[in-house]
Amino acid sequence: MKFQLRISYDINFYRNIIIFLNKNIQVAVDYLPLFADLKRRPVLVVGGGDVATRKIQLLMRAGAQIRVAARVLCPALTEIHHAGSLAWLGESFEPAMLDDVFLVIAATDDVILNAQVSRCAERRHLLANVVDDQTYCSFIFPSIVDRNPIIVAISSGGTAPVLSRMLREKLESILPSFLGPMAAIAGIWRGRVKERICSMAGRRRFWEKTLHGRFASLVAQRRLDQAETALKHALYTNQKDVGEVALVGAGPGDSGLLTLRGLQLMQQADVVLYDYLVSQEVLELVRRDADRICVGKRAGQQSMPQQEINRLLVRLAQQGKKVVRLKAGDPFIFGRGGEELQAIVAASIPFQVVPGITAAVGATAYAGIPLTHREHAQSITFITGHLRAGADSLDWQALARGRQTLAIYMGVVKAAEISNQLIRHGRSEKTPVAVISRGTRSDQYVQTGTLAALEELAQKAPLPTVLVIGEVVALHHEINWFGQQQLTAQKRAPVVNLA
Repeated sequence: MKFQLRISYDINFYRNIIIFLNKNIQVAVDYLPLFADLKRRPVLVVGGGDVATRKIQLLMRAGAQIRVAARVLCPALTEIHHAGSLAWLGESFEPAMLDDVFLVIAATDDVILNAQVSRCAERRHLLANVVDDQTYCSFIFPSIVDRNPIIVAISSGGTAPVLSRMLREKLESILPSFLGPMAAIAGIWRGRVKERICSMAGRRRFWEKTLHGRFASLVAQRRLDQAETALKHALYTNQKDVGEVALVGAGPGDSGLLTLRGLQLMQQADVVLYDYLVSQEVLELVRRDADRICVGKRAGQQSMPQQEINRLLVRLAQQGKKVVRLKAGDPFIFGRGGEELQAIVAASIPFQVVPGITAAVGATAYAGIPLTHREHAQSITFITGHLRAGADSLDWQALARGRQTLAIYMGVVKAAEISNQLIRHGRSEKTPVAVISRGTRSDQYVQTGTLAALEELAQKAPLPTVLVIGEVVALHHEINWFGQQQLTAQKRAPVVNLA
């Protein structure tokens, strides 16, 4: 089975590794990579400490029968022994312990004993591993990315284990967790596909299409029964390709805050519809050959009407395309994500949702402002300052109560009204406030002051901006950690100093 992954994220890292390997490639390899079936096979581990525990836990996952020779067992191994999952043969190693084992691992801090184990294994033509001593190893443990039954093993032949771990970390972030279930279902259907499609080329085309289509999306959503039904329909019917829509939260701006799932879908998309507020560094992670369509959505400026966005999403999906609707922050927090999904559901288009870090959460975290604090605020309220025409007024009486935090989106235009209403309904004019512009981005700009000065602060604020009102803002000066723009803001605007 062949998996094709479209990857552009940090591609220079991989390119440099490939160049290095090409320059240093040898005809012979030091270790031949093999995958061993250890189910119900006896494996001897000499040693009973933490290192031995890690190896034993790995072997147990492979179904091996564990035998241990050790003077004492550490607490973790004692628990495994009491559970009946390993046999403790004795306190000292005896060569006869190797007579009927499949392979052996020496994991003690006794160099002489480790060498003895290795030599005894060699005489019996057994594979042996001595932890952290490559000279006595006839096999080594690779770094493993486990998406069972998909297993990726990475090894430097013992020359650069840290590099192997780095590669594993990269692959862990790229390879989705649902690869395992997807491979398991594909394995069940492999025989039926072979019966239905005679040619090898035809089967390859079928799997390539299926593993990038609706079947894969349903597996990712953990809807395994429906995924198997989709696979069956793809095999036995000439169904027209149906596209789908993924509603993805892009986060507040810093591309490091984008979720792994969001990144994976952006790499698979045929077309991406995005807002102005999605940062350029996040857009850089979109698949290179995907179509990008800016649909506006910036306060106070002309943009594509919402109904037209809805129609465009449906039309593109009906053309069989994988569509990502990329929205700043979280699509369900003042992002009209619900409205767009209603239109998609009405057109019977498959969809999924990937949450994002909403602007207020990201911006305040980067500004060193906890939204809740035991001594200052026991609740947080998210508010939009841009209400729909004819909508009911906000409950200012409730919002003006103390010991709560207000996070206000799109509130710059109505900053004066917000300040006046809160003060008129009882909130102290000395209540700390923060105006956070371009939160989490390299040019994040934070102004702090009092509720009475909110309008003046907002007038100076670059967009996009989040207003934060509440006692927790006072902690900004104590635990602020990101960037230096805050200091500049205070020097330029002395009016914002707390009273």
